[in-house]
Amino acid sequence: MSDVESPAYVPGHGLLKDRTAVITAAAGAGIGGATARRFLEEGARVLISDAHARRLKETERALAEEFGTSRVTSLPCEVTDEDQVQALFDTAAQLHGGLDIVVNNAGLGGTSPLVDMTDEQWTKVIDVTLNGTFRCTRAALRLLKDKGGGGVLVNNASVVGWRAQTGQAHYAAAKAGVMALTRCAAVEAAAYGVRVNAVSPSLAMHPHLVKVTTPELLEELTAREAFGRYAEPWEVANVIVFLASGYSSYMTGEVVSVSSQRA
Repeated sequence: MSDVESPAYVPGHGLLKDRTAVITAAAGAGIGGATARRFLEEGARVLISDAHARRLKETERALAEEFGTSRVTSLPCEVTDEDQVQALFDTAAQLHGGLDIVVNNAGLGGTSPLVDMTDEQWTKVIDVTLNGTFRCTRAALRLLKDKGGGGVLVNNASVVGWRAQTGQAHYAAAKAGVMALTRCAAVEAAAYGVRVNAVSPSLAMHPHLVKVTTPELLEELTAREAFGRYAEPWEVANVIVFLASGYSSYMTGEVVSVSSQRA
């Protein structure tokens, strides 16, 4: 692990004031949870979702204590289940008069050499990471198209969608698919004023990553970063805030690398 210090936390500037956002996979200490917090600090209202109902409720309570119950709502959602996805966006449509922003953060990783990878391992990663993003993007665009007046989607991709990494064929294929989905959705959504972009992080540290990755691999990945450290989840969330805000009003179909990776 790196002992290089992270930069100071950036305070909110009201960039998302009075906007309503849906954020998937937002329970816990990863990018989704950091994005929910950053959105609240920027003045948004959030509907957070996650497949883990208990952790989701704990996250909702903690955020509501800090930012107020009127600005934080939660609903469990498995992005592999179309009925649950539809229920999530039906709820979003009923809250606060509509929907402005969607952050598709749900994804599933894992490590397996391709020759040993089972159909089940491949299919599970693809279904959560790519198909789940598709289901949520489709539901969001239907809602935003009917609403009129624009909106923003931000998808979470990964640098492995561009760069090869041993044991990551399923995850890399899924994230490359998210990038292609982002570009195609953006072309279609532009007709009704909706922007669709993606972030592509390299290494953002959170507790789940520590559980599923060996210390040796984490050390190797950290060594590839020019800053000599991994990203804090909130550093990725800052770029998501930028893409969700008016500061990126002329950007759509873009995949923004959030990385200091050298190779």
